Amino acid sequence: MAIGRGRLLQLQWQCLLARPPPLGCFGSAFASPGAAAGRAGFRTRPGAMLPAGPAALSRRARQDKVCRRPSTGCSASLDSLPSEVLLKILSYLDAAALLCAGCVNRRFYHLANDNFIWIRIYSTAFSPRRSHWRVDPAEKTDLSVNLLSAGDKEAGYWKKEYLTKQIASVKAALARVLKPLHPHTGLPMKTKEALRVSGLGWVIILRAADGREYTMEHADLSVNDSSVTVVWYGKDWPPLATLSSLDLCGVTPVFMGQSRTPSRIRPRWHSLITKYQLSQLTESSAVGGDRLMRVFCLPPGLVVGLWKREEELAFVMANLHLHCLVERSMLGSPAVPYELPPHTPVSDDSPERGLHGYRLHVDMHSGGVSCLCGSFHNLSASKGYLENEYMKLTVISFKNNTEHLPLIGKVGLSWKTNSFDGCIKSCSIMDLTLLEEYGKPFWCFSSPVCVRCCPGPSDGPNFLGEAYCVDYSDSEGRLHMELVWVEETEEYFIVSLALYLRLAKVNQWFGTQY
Repeated sequence: MAIGRGRLLQLQWQCLLARPPPLGCFGSAFASPGAAAGRAGFRTRPGAMLPAGPAALSRRARQDKVCRRPSTGCSASLDSLPSEVLLKILSYLDAAALLCAGCVNRRFYHLANDNFIWIRIYSTAFSPRRSHWRVDPAEKTDLSVNLLSAGDKEAGYWKKEYLTKQIASVKAALARVLKPLHPHTGLPMKTKEALRVSGLGWVIILRAADGREYTMEHADLSVNDSSVTVVWYGKDWPPLATLSSLDLCGVTPVFMGQSRTPSRIRPRWHSLITKYQLSQLTESSAVGGDRLMRVFCLPPGLVVGLWKREEELAFVMANLHLHCLVERSMLGSPAVPYELPPHTPVSDDSPERGLHGYRLHVDMHSGGVSCLCGSFHNLSASKGYLENEYMKLTVISFKNNTEHLPLIGKVGLSWKTNSFDGCIKSCSIMDLTLLEEYGKPFWCFSSPVCVRCCPGPSDGPNFLGEAYCVDYSDSEGRLHMELVWVEETEEYFIVSLALYLRLAKVNQWFGTQY
């Protein structure tokens, strides 16, 4: 046994001379073994040389292997430090880093909720701004009282106070940015500035049947007149057969007022907008395709592209109308979407006249190119225009040739991935905003639509060309557009456009009984 212990001690001593000590130990041995021994108070014979040869090299390799093993006696970790030391370290972090530290484990979560740390962050962020250098004695006294009473509050109290006030200040700034409205669309004019101020973005969460989740960050984003188009594509899509649903969420940095660029590793708030069931990707939801891609539409406004050969995900495109988009993308929870406040019925001063004074703004676009952008005013519908629980608003009439409009350029839905791009013919994105007589949005949507062949109009004039139509419907209304293809100019002409508003929505909005 003595020989064994001696051999172990010899190996440990040789490791100490040849290798630097692990983190947390004292001393160093960055030089040769002889130099290390000299610093430790030992002398070597003059001219002594290290042993050489195969046996010595083999013995040195075994020693290195022993030295590389971590020493449990000298190892150090943050979790092994006393709470007082950890609190001192955490006091040097900013609010965002402090929230991240609280996600490490249960102990760090309780330490990162310390009221003394958060009350200093709160006081620094929301201290009163004054033009002179002298501090009001009353304010200084209030700060001292808060510091003394911080220990009396429950853990995390000042953290909640800081987050609440931080979010409220950014919401107030957003309200000022979103206040100016466009005269034609009735939508906020400074949407791009609002996105910049809030750091708002969007992600999709793909959920598998076995409970796994895949979060995808958007690859492209464009702001249109009435909507935002967000696109996801890449090479890391999970197999479609394993997926059950897709969640579209708005993501906002918790600290929106910071100038630092938001990233996925910093604290973010998720707000569920819509949950889609991928089992609905059937032939009935297909809207078109080309030689590489098949495209499907999942209402509201989601476009899913599948590779034709593999039947796997290629891209996802979300079309988000600007009406209450910021609220829906920020004020919901990760599991429950934001619900608009209930509408207070507006009394109709002349119900016998039906609907009057409506305004419509409609866009058709794709890939940043618009083929239709029109505004229509003074739309009306009398009681006589009731059809199967719908009230009809005629926007463009067959019989009035002066109202007919062309679609500029080619109609197509552009798509893009890492390696390929293309265009689905006869498809486009339509944005519709209908304002009621008081200028408030009554019906809004942003969705892909298809131009399909249909029989020619029976009650209108005879047109030379093939007849096509565009149809859209949801829980609030229907749209029907008829077009004629003019071969000479190679363009579509809109010869009819009608909106059908659901009577239940009209009665609920105005308190009427149509």
